[in-house]
Amino acid sequence: MPDPATYRPAPGSIPVDPGVYRFSDQHGRVIYVGKAKNLRSRLTSYFADIAGLHPRTRQMVTTAANVQWTVVTTEVEALQLEYNWIKEFDPRFNVRYRDDKSYPVLAVTVGEEYPRLFVYRGARRKGVRYFGPYSHAWAIRETVDLLTRVFPARTCSAGVFKRHNQIGRPCLLGYIDKCAAPCVGRVSADEHRRIVEDFCDFLSGKTDRYARELEQQMTEAAEALDFERAARLRDDLSALRRALEKQAVVLGDGTDADVVAFAEDALEAAVQVFHVRGGRVRGQRGWVVEKPSGPSDPDESVEAQLVEQFLTQFYGEQAELGGAADEGGFTGDEATNPVPREVLVPCLPPNSDELAAWLSGLRGSRVVLRVPRRGDKRALAETVQRNAAEALQQHKMRRAGDFNARSAALQSIQDCLGLADAPLRIECVDISHVQGTDVVASLVVFEDGLPRKSDYRHYSIREAAGDGRSDDVASIAEVTRRRFWRHVQDAQSVNAPGEPATTSDVADSAAPAGRPARFAYPPNLYVVDGGAPQVNAAAAALADLGVTDVAVIGLAKRLEEVWVPGEPDPVIMPRNSEGLYLLQRIRDEAHRFAITFHRSKRSKRMTASALDAVPGLGEHRRKALVTHFGSVARLRDASVEEITSVPGIGVATATAVLTALGAGPSAADSAGSAAGEPTLGNDDVAEQVTR
Repeated sequence: MPDPATYRPAPGSIPVDPGVYRFSDQHGRVIYVGKAKNLRSRLTSYFADIAGLHPRTRQMVTTAANVQWTVVTTEVEALQLEYNWIKEFDPRFNVRYRDDKSYPVLAVTVGEEYPRLFVYRGARRKGVRYFGPYSHAWAIRETVDLLTRVFPARTCSAGVFKRHNQIGRPCLLGYIDKCAAPCVGRVSADEHRRIVEDFCDFLSGKTDRYARELEQQMTEAAEALDFERAARLRDDLSALRRALEKQAVVLGDGTDADVVAFAEDALEAAVQVFHVRGGRVRGQRGWVVEKPSGPSDPDESVEAQLVEQFLTQFYGEQAELGGAADEGGFTGDEATNPVPREVLVPCLPPNSDELAAWLSGLRGSRVVLRVPRRGDKRALAETVQRNAAEALQQHKMRRAGDFNARSAALQSIQDCLGLADAPLRIECVDISHVQGTDVVASLVVFEDGLPRKSDYRHYSIREAAGDGRSDDVASIAEVTRRRFWRHVQDAQSVNAPGEPATTSDVADSAAPAGRPARFAYPPNLYVVDGGAPQVNAAAAALADLGVTDVAVIGLAKRLEEVWVPGEPDPVIMPRNSEGLYLLQRIRDEAHRFAITFHRSKRSKRMTASALDAVPGLGEHRRKALVTHFGSVARLRDASVEEITSVPGIGVATATAVLTALGAGPSAADSAGSAAGEPTLGNDDVAEQVTR
């Protein structure tokens, strides 16, 4: 455990200007990012007596091994730089407000030529606009079903759209006028985009205009005695009103605002935000996060710190997503701007003026940040706060058993193996093959007892296997070398501890030099699927690389024995221990991931092609031919001159390709004549290939 005194900057070396600072651990990983009006005053507070620090702050300063800072001109610049660094480095001690993926949203793919409406769960992507979140997926489908009467936009997938485009007939929705059928050219791409724009404007709050237009058209049709059209417009108007009834009016003055509230306990905090547009609640979001460390400023409360962090992270990300949507063809306005004109919060942070200025820059116009005191806005804020308290309670009830089990598992592993710290990051490697063919390896990562699938890796064994041979022990050693070689290389390029950043880092703050790759961070525990030989091979590979801070064990399948390098006897963990159960889960996940990669690789190898029997045509030239023509069928219809236009393909090879594909004797004869060689019939070629 590092001592903060070992990396404390020299007295007087810290400037008194405003700026942004970051703490890094011994591997160069950024673990905390903060800002300050006075860098010297703020950073000095971290190096006070450890006993007097907040528990989370104490854990952070004892984990860190280096501190760097960047001087800026104003506090608004500090806010922007802090947000950029938190987004880039994802520090473990910073509070992160990530999108809650559990709620469904209505997605509109504005970046496509023919935008599509569909229900979506998951990470936000560029070129897509999102409405919601909604409480249930059926609520989205019901709303879309109502509104497609008025706005017949495309809702089908890309495969369905392409198929109906090929057959020249629309789907059922096209026949019943719930889709404009752009797949068959009933409307152009521009006309369909205007329909989608109107749909998005309606969901964004511009409802009165469309209702008035439909009512006027209905009246005109009735006066013209076109009662069928008037009845259809009446039904459309009724559908719009039913869709509006699903959104409650909470503010009668048509206010555009976001209402934010928090509920907290000793360890965690829940945040709820209601998006109010045109006086109606358009969406609701919620997060549960760990409480930040105690504020360094004595005048700042924990709630004020939560408010500040939420505003910078949430609206910074929403502004980027809104900019991506604008690139897809929609321009922002009052109703669709991700930053509202007013943000209602439970309390104002000390730098509320700077936050308001920063939010105004994101929005492009003035943003008011205030606390509601009376009236409807106060009542709505109390409702949001009750939702936050309920969300926190449900989260605690849902996570209690799982969190306690994971903590007990990590503690059990630490005690049984005699580790200095609990293994917060565990990596496991497994080998998969069939009789020495397609030998692959998998590496899975668990952090805090949960899988981190973004860090999963798979390897094709190069040296220890091939040509029908395989060596699991050597394969384990090869994977270990390849995985930790990156860690060793990046560790050598990290800046020396205690070296502060200069002001020149401002221009390159998004990607500072010496930052290691995310996956290069070493695990606390490295698990191999196997017994003593595999464990000793992995330990020897780590010793050759000079890695000494990673514990290595092996988990044998037969008796679930835990093997430690250099020990003649295994460690026997209790059969009912949470630690053994966690190790089994990690081992089984590595096994599953390895088998999946092995099967995909084997299926690719076993896939046969009509071009495989062509003599002199290797893998790369086969791929070049298929890539150039698109398919084997188009290649069969091509001439010799067209085939020889592909780099690396001569006349003789083109002749053999056409003959193998059965393109006919005329093509082969012309090819042979062009080459100045005697032609061969199909039977002759077959006989030659047989020989």
